Amino acid sequence: MKKPMIGVLPLYDTDKKSYWMLPDYMNAIEGAGGIPIMLPLTTDVEILATLAHEFDGFLFTGGHDLNPDLYHEQTEDACGELCIERDLMESILLQKVIELDKPAFGICRGLQLFNVILGGTLYQDIPTSLQLDVNEIVNHKQNPPYTNLVHDVHIEKNNLLDDILQADTIKVNSYHHQGIKMLSDKLTAVAVAEDGLVESVVMPNQTFVLAVQWHPEYSYTVDHYSQKLFAAFVHAAQSPRYNIHIEDIIA
Repeated sequence: MKKPMIGVLPLYDTDKKSYWMLPDYMNAIEGAGGIPIMLPLTTDVEILATLAHEFDGFLFTGGHDLNPDLYHEQTEDACGELCIERDLMESILLQKVIELDKPAFGICRGLQLFNVILGGTLYQDIPTSLQLDVNEIVNHKQNPPYTNLVHDVHIEKNNLLDDILQADTIKVNSYHHQGIKMLSDKLTAVAVAEDGLVESVVMPNQTFVLAVQWHPEYSYTVDHYSQKLFAAFVHAAQSPRYNIHIEDIIA
């Protein structure tokens, strides 16, 4: 069977004005049987429409904080670096991908992007937004190595994530300071941390729109559940009409 072409959203270095990419994203896709290709950073609607049609699936990567303007809030001091061009590109591309029912997998910022573009909001900085000491909550921003798994995530039943992982609770790595505050009414929360923070979402009625707050690309080489996530994503992009056969993924 032909290997699917996976468009990987680019990372951007503002100071150097350069695109860059973490090899973990590419290696995890390749290891799962896909062909990863980093996309250009562009807001050209025609180009993005072409990309949406031509690629078989899309990985929405981590990186910059999302502009709070997108969810109608003022930027707080604890909000991190923004990339307005990336926000615009990804919002246009995500909507086209959804229209075409192409597989979309979001990681960290990717989860936050899905939520915001579909009408949700974010905590701009979890410790300050929740007014909690960092030691009193789940460790959402661990120290390296990121292959270490640092906190539990509880999986809801009867959804795409549950079908893929087939587990009630898994342990994940974690490196983020923002998270979902108000969930989009177009998404369903399918996993939560012990402190109640949403850790994974799916979009009902889409074949494969799934996002996680943790970083399976870092733990892919050592964690069976991380491998299952990428296997399911690539399989969805490979299958005719993007129909997923879970028994093929977990066999």
